[in-house]
Amino acid sequence: MKRRDFIKKGAGAGALALGVVGCGKEAEESANNTAAVASEAAGVMTAAPAVVSKTYEWKMVTTWPKNFPGLGSGAEFLAKLITEMSGGRLRVKVYGANELVPAFEIFDAVASGTAEMGHGGAYYWKGKDEAVQFFSTVPFGMTAQEMNAWLYYGGGMDLWKEVYEPFGLYPAAAGNTGVQMGGWFNKEINSVDDLKGLKMRIPGLGGEVLRRAGGTPVTLPGGEIFTSLQSGNIDATEWVGPYNDLAFGLYKAAKYYYYPGWHEPGATLECFTNKSALEALPADLQSIVINACRVANQDMLAEYTARNNDALNTLINDHGVDLRKYPDKVLEELRVLSAQVVSEVADKSPLAQRIYDSYTQFKQKAVAWHEVSERSYLNSR
Repeated sequence: MKRRDFIKKGAGAGALALGVVGCGKEAEESANNTAAVASEAAGVMTAAPAVVSKTYEWKMVTTWPKNFPGLGSGAEFLAKLITEMSGGRLRVKVYGANELVPAFEIFDAVASGTAEMGHGGAYYWKGKDEAVQFFSTVPFGMTAQEMNAWLYYGGGMDLWKEVYEPFGLYPAAAGNTGVQMGGWFNKEINSVDDLKGLKMRIPGLGGEVLRRAGGTPVTLPGGEIFTSLQSGNIDATEWVGPYNDLAFGLYKAAKYYYYPGWHEPGATLECFTNKSALEALPADLQSIVINACRVANQDMLAEYTARNNDALNTLINDHGVDLRKYPDKVLEELRVLSAQVVSEVADKSPLAQRIYDSYTQFKQKAVAWHEVSERSYLNSR
């Protein structure tokens, strides 16, 4: 082949490719195929000419304060990961609570297409469907390790997708705090009677358990907790654990710090995506979004495990926090109430029943295995 013929054919292939820039996934694939055929016809063993790919600008709205340690920074980490893994083809900008929409309106914002992604906790949306709470945390339920096993290998993700399908959302686990703390109080908790009349910030199924115990659960976004506790609008609060609680300065508003977090033994954080927006992406970018969430899910748990003990020591040694364990009798009574509350959710719908059955059956298997593995080892260590 003469040099001028080679150049002419190569230029033609390049023009075909560049002519479809920004025209979408199908056009990109067509251009690549056409360019490859042209190159092959020219007798050149080389990759198809590069196509200037379409770029996407996405918004992520969150229930967390902007860049708040652990939770807010976890959203930022995920957005940065997606942007970097896509080579800048999919750029995600994070908006903290109230920057674009109020904290508890992000579900509707993503469902409507106001934003493409939302980062929060599924139990905040129990008003949409009470069954969603199983995908955040269950009182006296599964730990972070067990939750991940259920979601990824026990059928949990398929059920989660089914719950979110009517809202046009695609869910993903995107973080976990591990076992949380029991909460901050300005009085000792010696019996369940001490919970009666108590106005406490506690969301989800744990909040309903508190109600059954005689308290008043209040759902507040993170940014409103400190002022509400300090002003007396609430009498007590749970938040996350030492790492986050120290950052919020909750030790300035309450004296007693109780453990364990019976209400949130492994709180899964979520990143849900507008399903239409996700499906409009090329296949590789869809994969990046989904798998970046899995990376962020593990990363957040590692961070909390690394930072919580140092923060707890600071709270105790530098700020004089009074660390207390819930009395066994209190935990026993809360466990009974929790079983009642959780089982009642199953009665809400056939789907809720299937989720409850899947969750409880998997929990039984995980507990049985951990009796001879994790618990046995920890007791002997």
